[in-house]
Amino acid sequence: MATYDTTGIGTGQVQDEHIRETGELISADKVTGTSVYNSAGDNLGSIHDLMIDKRNGRVAYAVMSFGGFLGIGEKFHPLPWNVLTYDEDKGGYNIDLTSDQLRQAPSYSSDEMARFGSDNRVDTYYGGLGYPPLV
Repeated sequence: MATYDTTGIGTGQVQDEHIRETGELISADKVTGTSVYNSAGDNLGSIHDLMIDKRNGRVAYAVMSFGGFLGIGEKFHPLPWNVLTYDEDKGGYNIDLTSDQLRQAPSYSSDEMARFGSDNRVDTYYGGLGYPPLV
């Protein structure tokens, strides 16, 4: 599959096989693996996956992975997309939550993530912190 020049010049020339980032857009595969930092600048984990609303096509949650060793004991935090802000200097996302708030937030094992879509604990928790639900 060919893609086209993303420089904004409008040449229409084939540049590479995948458009991964433009001025305002980024591909989901490039977001995956991006670090997440707290307000103190500590690396909390990385984006494991994105959850997209099937009806409106918008990102609803970024699933942050943290902890564990070689995948054992790893937990996943679905973070509403609106709690993250991109920091160009860090090349990652900031979350304005304390460590205690994040520890109290809903998290899931790999097996439990399959049930995440039918669980409203994430929206309830972040709604209580002032973040409106996205879906």
